[in-house]
Parts: sequence; C-alpha cells; structure tokens
Amino acid sequence: MELTLGQLAGLIAAVAFLLLVVFLCVVLAKVGKIMNEVNESVKSMRTDINGLSREAESILAKSNTLLTDVEGKSKTIDPLFQAVADLSESVSDLNNASRGLVTKVSSSTKSVGKTSVAFGVVKKLYNLKKKNK
Repeated sequence: MELTLGQLAGLIAAVAFLLLVVFLCVVLAKVGKIMNEVNESVKSMRTDINGLSREAESILAKSNTLLTDVEGKSKTIDPLFQAVADLSESVSDLNNASRGLVTKVSSSTKSVGKTSVAFGVVKKLYNLKKKNK
C-alpha cells in the first residue's frame, strides 16, 4: 500500500485535528473544574455576605439606640451648661463691678487723704492758737 502525497497530507491533518480535539477536551475539563470552584466560592461568599449583612444591621440598630440615648443625655445636661454660662457671665459682671468699686474707693481715698491732711493742719493750727491764748 502506497500513500500518495495527498493521502499523507490528509493523514497528517487528521492526526493534527485529533490532537487538537484531545487538547481542547483537556482544557475544557480544567475549565469545568475551575468553574465548579468559582461556583463554590460564590456560594461561600453569599453565605458570608448574608452573615455580615445581618451583623451590620445589628450594629446599625445598636448604634441608633446609642445615639438616641446620648442625645437624650445631652439634652439633660444642656441646662447645666446654660447655668455655667450664666454663672460665668455673673462672675464677669461682679468682677467688672468690683474693679469699678476699687477705682471709686481709690479716688475717694485720695480725696479723703487730702481732707485728713488738711484737717490735721487745721487742728494743729487750732491747737497752736489755743496754746498762744
């Protein structure tokens, strides 16, 4: 049996096609395994995401409750801060008033001092006049 050149080319093409089909089957089998692993990973992620979602909802509900509690407590403390602010203003007014009083007393003391010196001089003059009589 002799093979012609055309038959030999056909045989080579058939063997090459057979190798291509075998290679494609191996590749498709590996791709199938990879797709199964991807599906399992997606299922696992869905389960994990659902758990995280529930935990996030729980945390959100607790934080809302906590914020409501803090808001209520801050409203309770607001009058205290207002009282402290009023007290601070009163202390400032008292401080200003005491400065004014000190200024008035200082100026009064100067005039009283001058008056007492003048009175002392007059008294001495009066005493001297009395002795001379």
